[in-house]
Amino acid sequence: MMKINNPISKYFSLVKFSHTVFAMPFAMIGFALGISKGDYNFSLKLLLLIILCMVFARNSAMGFNRLADRKFDALNPRTKSREIPSGIISTGAATAFVIINACLFILTTYFINSLAFWLSPVALLVILGYSLTKRITALCHLVLGLGLSLAPIGAYISVTGKFDLLPVIYSFIVLTWSSGFDIIYALQDDDFDRSANLYSIPSLIGRKNALLVSSGLHLLTFILAVSAGITGDSGYLFWTGAAIFSALLLYQHLIVKHNDLSRVTLAFGTTNGFGSIIFASFVIIDIVLGLK
Repeated sequence: MMKINNPISKYFSLVKFSHTVFAMPFAMIGFALGISKGDYNFSLKLLLLIILCMVFARNSAMGFNRLADRKFDALNPRTKSREIPSGIISTGAATAFVIINACLFILTTYFINSLAFWLSPVALLVILGYSLTKRITALCHLVLGLGLSLAPIGAYISVTGKFDLLPVIYSFIVLTWSSGFDIIYALQDDDFDRSANLYSIPSLIGRKNALLVSSGLHLLTFILAVSAGITGDSGYLFWTGAAIFSALLLYQHLIVKHNDLSRVTLAFGTTNGFGSIIFASFVIIDIVLGLK
């Protein structure tokens, strides 16, 4: 692998910055839900603080994941060229990167509101803890989903300073959706996980059954999306976005087979990335315009 000389680019590569498209759009849904309440007005400053929180939290989580898995990554043919095992980024530099981003995340929540600030260590515990769960349980995919699911409710709390049902439903959408596509992603490493005594749904029950579990989670995602539309008394724009999102969920299960993983990257990255952006765009416009 060619060495990455640009110091910014190598850290962007370390944390797969492009994958921010998975959770960030749902954070924007949470923000839009918050300001749609009559007592709250749009604040560009608050929006920027929420975006910064998302970036710092994800940088911390991904950096810690790469640190925790560096020995396994060096042994896995698929991941041995990653930044830490290949020497592009040193362990010390990656550790400093994680600490700095974690501190910036907590500091940023301080300028949002007290509830966000006091909950920030809990959020960090969840998103950093995921990286260790693959050593103890095949339910690690759900822990990843839980970490990403904090995006909509976290953004809503940032605006309102309180919990509410509808953003919680969106959090469950993120949980089941991301857990399902993470199982698809993990299909690539089932043999390695078994040999390294790591846990995942594919390594535990096989690829075919793992795809069934992923399908079940995405069926729950569809049901939760319908529930969000009904609970939010949503208009046709929401339902249009939900239909496209649901179609993309189905599409990724049509293109990935237990005996053909050639399109896992298309399913995992491209399909889910577009699905998140499209769904969030329609939902936010529906919220803002109040179309019924």
